[in-house]
Amino acid sequence: MKMAQNLTLIAALTLAFASLAHAEEAAPAPEAKPDNEVSFNAAVVSDYRYRGVSQTRLKPALQGGADYVNNPTGFYAGTWLSTIKWVKDGGGDGSVEWDLYAGKRGNITDTISYDVGGLYYYYPSNKLNPSANTFELYGQISAGPFSLKYSQSTTNLFGFADSKNSGYVDGQLNQEVYDGYTLNLHIGRQNVKNNSASSYTDYKIGVTKDFGVVTVALAAVYADTDAYVGQGKNLGKTGAVLTISKTF
Repeated sequence: MKMAQNLTLIAALTLAFASLAHAEEAAPAPEAKPDNEVSFNAAVVSDYRYRGVSQTRLKPALQGGADYVNNPTGFYAGTWLSTIKWVKDGGGDGSVEWDLYAGKRGNITDTISYDVGGLYYYYPSNKLNPSANTFELYGQISAGPFSLKYSQSTTNLFGFADSKNSGYVDGQLNQEVYDGYTLNLHIGRQNVKNNSASSYTDYKIGVTKDFGVVTVALAAVYADTDAYVGQGKNLGKTGAVLTISKTF
């Protein structure tokens, strides 16, 4: 898809987002929450896709993390880990991604919320030059089922040379459609600074259902690039991703 078409899709999503924010009535007041909350999460995925590109050579991954939130202020912090394969495919070492993040979320109006923060992607002993380790700042605006997020790196991006200030635009719709089934739609645009051949657009369409014991998600994912390869495999090709997760 050409860049103009990508921008048109993102603009359409933004207009829909704005219309919903204007039309939606104020939601009922939420139930009171404790001042401080800690939660944990674990998941098994058939393929760890990040921004449309497989991080595991189209293979399964184990994932888990922990989150803390201070409800009166909206400040939060967390950590998350996943098994990966792409660093070794890139000539480095290490098979783990370890994320550390913190930020603040809150409401702008009764129908519009925000989320701003920073995220550090750490790849222990990755031995790549430039290093795969990456720090990004992000900001998100949400209204009802719509969200629009922008992330920008303050370091080189995932080992790309001279790629500081790379940006990613992420538009999402997550809408319950039937009896607890949630439709998940996503379009994103990754711009890799000074590496235009590695820039691309990615898409996702899926459905999620919380069964109580676990949450199950099934999605079709695609990135329109052949620049990301692992052992001869196109890591952005269309694929089905199954996720089984639990938050406790």
